Amino acid sequence: MAAENPYPETGVEDRPLSQYTVADIPVLLATLEDLKRLITELRAENAHLKARIADLESQLNQNSRNSSRPPSMDGFRRPQTPREKGKRPPGGQKGHEGHTLQPVPNPDAVIVHTVSTCSRCGASLENVEPFDKECRQVFDLLALCFCVLEHRAEHKRCPRCGWVNKAAFPADVAHHVQYGINLKTFLVYLCVYQLLPYERASEIVSDLFGHPVSPATVVAIVNECSQNLTGVEDDVRKLLQNAHILHVDETGMQVGGARQWLHVSSTDLLTCYGHHRNRGAKATDAMGILPEFQGTAVHDFWAPYFGYACSHAICNAHLLRELRGITENFGHQWSGALGNLLIEIKTTVDIAKQEGRVLTPEMIAAFEEQYLKVFEAGKEETKRSEGPAEPGKRGRKKQSKAKNLLDRCSKYQKEILAFMKDPSIPFTNNQAERDLRMMKLKQKISGTFRSEKGARNFCRIRGFISMIKKHGRQVFPELMRVFEGAPFIPTAAHRPPE
Repeated sequence: MAAENPYPETGVEDRPLSQYTVADIPVLLATLEDLKRLITELRAENAHLKARIADLESQLNQNSRNSSRPPSMDGFRRPQTPREKGKRPPGGQKGHEGHTLQPVPNPDAVIVHTVSTCSRCGASLENVEPFDKECRQVFDLLALCFCVLEHRAEHKRCPRCGWVNKAAFPADVAHHVQYGINLKTFLVYLCVYQLLPYERASEIVSDLFGHPVSPATVVAIVNECSQNLTGVEDDVRKLLQNAHILHVDETGMQVGGARQWLHVSSTDLLTCYGHHRNRGAKATDAMGILPEFQGTAVHDFWAPYFGYACSHAICNAHLLRELRGITENFGHQWSGALGNLLIEIKTTVDIAKQEGRVLTPEMIAAFEEQYLKVFEAGKEETKRSEGPAEPGKRGRKKQSKAKNLLDRCSKYQKEILAFMKDPSIPFTNNQAERDLRMMKLKQKISGTFRSEKGARNFCRIRGFISMIKKHGRQVFPELMRVFEGAPFIPTAAHRPPE
């Protein structure tokens, strides 16, 4: 029985060399060329499959530490953070000033516990004056109850002319029966600041005070608060348009069962939210801040931001995560070197800030030269790792993630290193990310927004709350001022430098 031909693609039988003749040489040479072509194709296919496997494995290995994925998608096992071990152990840090409950000199009530009989001999102590006392104080809530205040406006007839004079009601008492400012503030505080759904806020009032308030009433109260803040939101937009540094970011949100986008523009003193069906320029144009902004916008690499005629600075926290992902998932060296260089520059800039100085032109030039060297090394490394084109494919070859990131680092070198030349530009966009975090938590607790009006009201009130928190003011009293018609109005976009 003849052996199976191992090279069916060549059309040449598998037989000992002694059986070949001179006449077979042309066939053998043609077969050799076919084998070379087959080897080339197999190598290209193998390189393509390796790249495909590496790409799929990188997707499996992505987490909040080496990509833009949020920490909520990391699962139960969180990735290790780049923070140095033992640098900040759990609990109070060394030198931290602790706080504990302290007694007050004038308590609201005093309860006296007396001794009536001697515990040793049983003698009566009713008429014995105490020679000493021991005090303990308990901080607690008084009984929670609903209070109904009735306002009575007197009518008096003038004995001289007979004119009927009516006393005026307070400005906030406009209806025959209504809810007061304290309850309205409490409900807005629960729904917008503590992120509770309308139904649960209604249930809390019923459980604590024994008075039912319908969810529809809660919605109406939140809407009233939002209407009172319209002018404040306009003032915040104008201040943000004239800010020196502006943090911008966006994230997905569900409104009316459809995916929309939540956008934020903020500084260390101001916050403005807006939601839109679009993620790009249509949304940021509708917010009306970036089109008029002339300072430096700090953001990630999202392309629509670069369409505005302001200066730009890249969030290097995002970039460091991407660089770490390229190193961990694809084994590149240039990405690790660039990440280390950025951290070195940041450390140098931080030290200079603490000493009240800026980097010299020589230091800036040296760091820029190192940046270019890393980029050149990255070009050679990505070129070697790209491999040949996929067999059978026409047109331009798809670039790898490493090559795409390297190209971005080259194109936006000025924006990536902006923090090095201007000390007022931050290294990261953490300000905007912190401002977005509570908005994402709202959806985790309460679910989606049922209407665009509800989403708009929440964005406006939450932006106001974020702003007053940045100013060091208490939330509840400031929300009361909103219902009183005298909300806090900011006057500055940034905190003055120390």
